Amino acid sequence: MRMRRAILFKSQWGWMGIAETGKGVDGIALPQTSKQRAIAVLLEQAPDALVMEPSLQLDRAQAQLLDYLAGTRRTFDVPLDLSRGTAFQRQVWRALLRVPYGKLRSYQWVALRVGGRQYARAVGNAVGANPLPILVPCHRIVAHDATLGGFSGGLPTKRKLLTLEGTLTQLQRGRT
Repeated sequence: MRMRRAILFKSQWGWMGIAETGKGVDGIALPQTSKQRAIAVLLEQAPDALVMEPSLQLDRAQAQLLDYLAGTRRTFDVPLDLSRGTAFQRQVWRALLRVPYGKLRSYQWVALRVGGRQYARAVGNAVGANPLPILVPCHRIVAHDATLGGFSGGLPTKRKLLTLEGTLTQLQRGRT
């Protein structure tokens, strides 16, 4: 069992958590109602022991996430550790990293970039398994018919993220 370092912090949206390995940030707990729930999310992502202690990398990731939620940051530059995913999941997550702030893409758009239209359902599963929401922007992926699709952090959080980025109105007008 590997060791992961983690921190918890309160954002204006709720309690969040960030976990890292020696390679980079490998887990994000989206805003939760309690510290305990944020810890539970990090533990669901990986069974490894969590050591609650800050690091420069975790502090930087926290600052960047808080700036993003405050509407003052659009990109992230912390190292990511995607090694927990399968080869296909990592391919999908790398495709998500190419979706810019303020833009929406469909599951089908991602599928075409990782092997073909027939992979749309598998892409949906890989997007749902993303352990780094916001940093790997799975909230920007919507259904081809311009509906929200799913979101591991819940649809209310997805709506808030899309509102923050100014894209929820695009979706409501039926444009992706």
